[in-house]
Amino acid sequence: MELCSIASGSSGNCIYVGTESGHILIDAGVSGKRIEEGLNSIGLKTAEMQGILVTHEHIDHVAGLGVLARRYGIPIYATKGTIEAVKRMSSVGKVDESLFQPIESEQEICIGDMSIEPIEISHDAAEPVAYKVRQGKKTAAVMTDLGFYDERIVQKLQNVDALLLEANHDVRMLEMGPYPYPLKQRILGNRGHLSNENCGRLLSEILHDDFKAVVLGHLSKENNYPQLAYETVRVEVDMGENPYRADDFPMHVAKRDQASCRIAF
Repeated sequence: MELCSIASGSSGNCIYVGTESGHILIDAGVSGKRIEEGLNSIGLKTAEMQGILVTHEHIDHVAGLGVLARRYGIPIYATKGTIEAVKRMSSVGKVDESLFQPIESEQEICIGDMSIEPIEISHDAAEPVAYKVRQGKKTAAVMTDLGFYDERIVQKLQNVDALLLEANHDVRMLEMGPYPYPLKQRILGNRGHLSNENCGRLLSEILHDDFKAVVLGHLSKENNYPQLAYETVRVEVDMGENPYRADDFPMHVAKRDQASCRIAF
């Protein structure tokens, strides 16, 4: 099984997850050209993708969706709320109705040899979800765009082997930065984004002996730095009430504008 960030950040997100016989994208939030180039850089073709799983309708998750759907006829999996929101977006354009495949949170679907579970999250969007992908005994998850986490989220992430987890912002940078006050409150709120500190705290609660790697993703361009996210999450893990330390497993930071963090397990 393999997980690779094609692009991840506040300006666009697209994550590849696949096996020998199954290939999917989670979100298509950068241009179709960039997605194609990213897939090509890891030896894959866009035409091989068997589905695009959309987390929610914000433009940094669907910017390239219409292009890929029209060019390759790739099925689009999303909740009914997300599908309806996407259909109203002029930037996505006209998409063949038959390509939309409605899903429900907590209800698994199968693509290739992978079982995929949509996980309800708290974000200011229309019925947003994260995704957990399983093949045999191997499991990966992509968990971004959540304002907070609770015991339900912790339970859903128990025993995952590889995880792309949101480390969106440094709270102090956000509070002192140029964003208007309402936007700051939105990001910090329960339907906003996970801070570096909360990313580390969530990670601390789901570590286990066979954990393979974590990728920190969806970093804000204005309110975070890759090294700051990396060091802050490491500190939270080291301080957490668990037997693990940050040196016990690989930690990567996804790049905003190119494929990175290819993890095979």
